[in-house]
Parts: sequence; structure tokens; C-alpha cells
Amino acid sequence: MSAATGSKVHTLDTATLVLATMRKRGISGLPRNYELVYEALNASNSVLTREFEALGRMPAQDELDLLCKKHFPHHRRQDVVDGAHEKISGELEGMLRLLKQEQTSLESYSKLLGETYNRISTKSATSAEILTGIINVMSNATGDTMEKGKVVVEHMVERAREMEQVKLELDEYKRIANTDTLTRLANRRAFDEMLSAIYNDRRKAMYYALIVADIDHFKKFNDVYGHPVGDRVLTIVAAVMKSALRRDVFLSRTGGEEFAIILEGTSQSVTTEIAERVRRAVERTPLKNQKTGLEYGPITLSLGICMASDADSAEELYNKADVALYSAKNAGRNCYQVYNPELNQEFEKNWTLYKK
Repeated sequence: MSAATGSKVHTLDTATLVLATMRKRGISGLPRNYELVYEALNASNSVLTREFEALGRMPAQDELDLLCKKHFPHHRRQDVVDGAHEKISGELEGMLRLLKQEQTSLESYSKLLGETYNRISTKSATSAEILTGIINVMSNATGDTMEKGKVVVEHMVERAREMEQVKLELDEYKRIANTDTLTRLANRRAFDEMLSAIYNDRRKAMYYALIVADIDHFKKFNDVYGHPVGDRVLTIVAAVMKSALRRDVFLSRTGGEEFAIILEGTSQSVTTEIAERVRRAVERTPLKNQKTGLEYGPITLSLGICMASDADSAEELYNKADVALYSAKNAGRNCYQVYNPELNQEFEKNWTLYKK
């Protein structure tokens, strides 16, 4: 292998290894799968690494999701959300049963009124005793129907209160389930939902763009200074990126040192301007220990861009943005790259070298 070839191989980092592993094992390019494979290959959790390897060469999606729920708290919270959904469904079914009972009661009352009218309309209804009896029947029936209706209303009000409480709990669980605990940004689950929604309307999809960003040489911060410093880097980058974007722009941490930005109503020129603004903002932010004064060195980002009009699905959009990200890293990092078909050839070429 030549020196130039060796240089290319060394530019392949953990992110590329993750993508390569996913392709080799037939793992779908879902963001939550990327998070799982990244953590498994990172070897920071030996149990997760062993369990991932035990899945074999072609793991099923159900098996991968079970590992996600087991090792990542934000995935486990989905069970709570599902439970709240079931409770709301149960309350709705109960309300429908009450309404059906009320309907049956009213139908019986209506039938009784009809029969009473027919009796009054007959000539035999001239007796005061008969009229008195009819009035008593109607009075009792009316009172009974009103009492049943009152009970139904009380039950409906109570169930509505319970549903409102469950809704509040569900909203809170959803907020927690969609938030990254470290950076307080949207997490991979929220990113999955947002990304998949892009192609719900094909006409609007052409005005979306995806930017994926990766902290350069992030492993160095963890290896040299420890994970607490690595976590500090993540929180700083998250805060800087957030401050560089409009409040209505979707920003998430999608796993490890990777972030994603989804832009709506944008063009390629505007998207590249935003990517460059974010890149410069992070580059200009010093990383320093406030107590000791130790400089940890600069933080930089590599960014990959893909316009939604250049993909036919959320998965394809993510994969193409990831290829552009790889190209930016291979070009020396601390830059952005916009996806174009030629980048696929670059990626495949260097991946072939990497496999050797």
C-alpha cells in the first residue's frame, strides 16, 4: 500500500467504520441503528458490545430495537408513552360505552313516549284513571331517564378529567423521550420522526435540506482528557450550534458526536450559508478549563449536506448526507460538502481500500 493510500485509510474514522459495519451486516440506515452500532463499536460499554456481536452477521430490526431499549434510557421511555396511549384508548372506549348506554336509554324513552301518545290518541283514553296512570308512567320514565343521563354526564366528566391528566403525562413523557439528556437538544428519536415526515408531502419535500455534522477528532478529547471533558465538548458544541441557528430550526444530537439540522423552506445556497455559519461559530469557540486555565485545543466540525430533492426517502436523504459528511472529513475536516453523485464513487473507492 502506497503512502497516499495509507493516508486515505487513516482518514477513515469511527463514523465511517460504523457505516461500513452497518452495510456489511445488512443493518438498515436508521439513525437509531447508527446510535446503537456506534456505541457498540466504541467499546465504552462492554456488555453492549458483547450483546451486539452475539446478534450475528444479519441481525433483525426487532433484535436491534430490544438492545436499544435495554441500553438507552430514551428508548425505554417509549414503553411509558405506549402505556399512556393504551390508557387513553381505554378511556375513550369507556366513554363510547357510556354514550351507547345513553343512546339505548333515550331510545327506550322515545319508544315509551310513542306508545303513550298512541294510548292517549285512542278513544279509550277518556278515563281519568287511565290518564293518571299514563302521567305516572311518563313521569317515572322521564325522571329515570334524566337520572341515568345525569350519571352518564358525571361519568363522562370524570373520564374527561382522567384523560386530560393522562394527556399531560403523555406530553411530558414525549418531551423527555424526545430530548437528549446531555445536550438538551432533540434526540435521535425526535430526529427519526422529523426526518420521516419530510416526504409526507412530495411537493413540500423539495424545499427541505439535511445537514449532518460531526465533531472532528472527538475521540481524542475522551482518550486524552477523559469522558467528562468529552461531555463538556458536546454540551458546548450543542449550545454554540443552537445560538447560531434560528429558534424555529430543528437541531438534534443524533448519537455520539454527531448532530443534525433539518431546514425547511430553504435553497442550496441558503443551506450552505447556514452550514458555514455554524462551522465558523464552533471553530471560534475556545475550549478551556475554567479552573486550571488549561487549553484543550480548538473544536471543529465537518458537515455533510443533502437537499431533500436529491433523495426519494428519509433513509436515502440521511445516507447521502452521510456520504457528503465522509467526503468533508476526507477533504481535511473543518469544512462542509454538498452531496453529488460523484461522491458515491469516492466513498466506494476508499471503502474498498479500507476493507483491504
